Amino acid sequence: MASRLLYWIPRIFTLLAIGFMMMFSLDSFNGDEPTGRKMLGFLMNSIPVFILIVILIVAWKWELFGGIFFIIAFIAGCFFFHSFEGNPASLIVITPFFVTGVLFLLHHFLYGKNQVKN
Repeated sequence: MASRLLYWIPRIFTLLAIGFMMMFSLDSFNGDEPTGRKMLGFLMNSIPVFILIVILIVAWKWELFGGIFFIIAFIAGCFFFHSFEGNPASLIVITPFFVTGVLFLLHHFLYGKNQVKN
């Protein structure tokens, strides 16, 4: 039971966090710009989301690499958003990826290949 919980919690938590980040991309559709420019802005704002989706796909198959990549994504987000230099509110957006990275690593090291997958 604990292995199933530790298997699914980081995956669901990551999907929710990615959905939360995707909401910020929808801000591109405000304003009076042409539709093509709005779509371009949407795609530009969605690049981090697409990267996180790729990391989630990797983590779903290889938890060790996915956990490491999520922690690297958290560190990159800290530098990109200047989280510790005057923008601590950005930690609300990027901390879930550190937590899920740790949970993926924890599941990998506790259960590894011995777990029966659903």
